[in-house]
Amino acid sequence: MKPFSRCRPCTALFLIAVISLFGTPVRADGEAKLLAPSGALRVGVYPGSPTSMVSDAAGKPHGLSYDLGAELAKQLGVGVDYVRFQRVADIVSAIHDGKVDFTVTNATPARASEVSFSQPVLAIELGFLVPAKSPIGKIEDIDKPGVKIGVTKGSTSERTLPTKFKNATIVPAESVKAAIGMFGRGEIDLYATNKPTLFEMSDQMPGARILDGNWGLEHMAIAIPRGREDALPLLNRFVADEQSSGALDTIQQQAGLRGAIKAKRE
Repeated sequence: MKPFSRCRPCTALFLIAVISLFGTPVRADGEAKLLAPSGALRVGVYPGSPTSMVSDAAGKPHGLSYDLGAELAKQLGVGVDYVRFQRVADIVSAIHDGKVDFTVTNATPARASEVSFSQPVLAIELGFLVPAKSPIGKIEDIDKPGVKIGVTKGSTSERTLPTKFKNATIVPAESVKAAIGMFGRGEIDLYATNKPTLFEMSDQMPGARILDGNWGLEHMAIAIPRGREDALPLLNRFVADEQSSGALDTIQQQAGLRGAIKAKRE
């Protein structure tokens, strides 16, 4: 009888059985080490936006970054470690520095120079929120001297709106929570950001409303540190699976994410 090591058919059958039972563990392990080198997927989140992290009526956290991060960690077979920040700009900086492994954010050209992005997860309308009894009724009423537009410090809105509005004044806020207080003190007349965040703010401001129309779209994608581009094929498959399976729709519903539209696949 030939030794097992020389029985090629037996060896082939053995390998097929291993792969059938356990998949491709070496490849999966390699991807896990690339995306979560610390042994846990460090997910950057900031409170107040359903694109990142909010709490439901029972106090349970949900959000695009929060839940997609948990799902990816599960598929990689690693734990998840949530790292909280005040605003998304701080998360992007932390990813750039290798202190955070994952978040979902607007894939702008400026951010693409700092981090690497997956294919788009979804697209989100950008809009304006005005408080109760505001004289501003439409976007055309905004660009006037004395009108103060609040934006999140370090955000896409802060970089983009000065080119769109020459007469109104752009006023940075440290966070979404801080912006709500600024309305009460008369420091801003309206707030500009993505509509899911504006809906969350309006829920806390009786009589507040979101103006019709939009001033652009955010193309939300998974951000990872540069140098880990070998993991992008896996992330793109992950995004496609979440979209096609309906899991992404469930995440949006749980987070109360409003103002999103389907992303166009590249």
